[in-house]
Amino acid sequence: MIGSKAARRRIRHAGVYLVLIALSTVFMMPLIWLIRSSFMSIIQIFRMPPEWIPRPFLLENYKTALTVLPFGRYALNTMLLVVNGVAGVVITSSFCAYSFARLHWKGRRFFFGLIMSGIMLPYAVTLIPTFLGWRYLVGSDSFLPLMIPAWFGGGAFNIFLLRQFMLGIPRELEDAAVIDSARYDQIFMRIIIPLTKPALIVVGLFCFFTIWNDYLGPLIYLNDDSRFTLALGLTQFIGFYSAQWHLLMAASAVVVIPPILLFFIGQRFLVQGITLTGLKG
Repeated sequence: MIGSKAARRRIRHAGVYLVLIALSTVFMMPLIWLIRSSFMSIIQIFRMPPEWIPRPFLLENYKTALTVLPFGRYALNTMLLVVNGVAGVVITSSFCAYSFARLHWKGRRFFFGLIMSGIMLPYAVTLIPTFLGWRYLVGSDSFLPLMIPAWFGGGAFNIFLLRQFMLGIPRELEDAAVIDSARYDQIFMRIIIPLTKPALIVVGLFCFFTIWNDYLGPLIYLNDDSRFTLALGLTQFIGFYSAQWHLLMAASAVVVIPPILLFFIGQRFLVQGITLTGLKG
């Protein structure tokens, strides 16, 4: 009887794993198609029925794709925006979240609700007035509209995520620090920040993915080719009458490698930071 229950349990687990493997394969199909196409010629990519194994493997697609355009410059531009954005968002959103979660000041709930209402405001609604405002302040073709906003609060969602996490930190830790004559800045740096590390990593990862994959922002504010990011650089393989799909696939494969690696490295913190975020008011 016990053996039959164990056998049924193993069969049930095997069935679950088979379903998960089948679903993951379906979701991985775009990435698989991208990788196989990056080693093919244009004719092979669109051949019917599809060929899943390149014959031969065209490794020169990667060399050509990374040299025909200044992808080194595009990568430096992207990293400039990523480093600035991650630093600004993590620092300023943690300040704001600490103020809303642990400090008591008049109008705190009202202003927090006002910030949260920004989440419901579609990006397209503020697109044109925001562009006109930045063009008036700094002109056109500048990195500043893509860099400065990160240092003014870090975004409503990030503030909400960090605030909810900080609300779960025991108040007794701060009370003990106050008894020891600790200031608010010392409590923030020595108690709150170390305990909020998982949530801060989540915010940093989300910010990295957003800026790395951002296409619309650079498209609106950048005009000079030397200022393009990787997302804009990929569009250079698509012309008015034709597209170099084999080079586009090779360059895209290179561009998606850093986010994938970073996800696998930080997935433990992603799960931990989100699951430990409380729902306290």
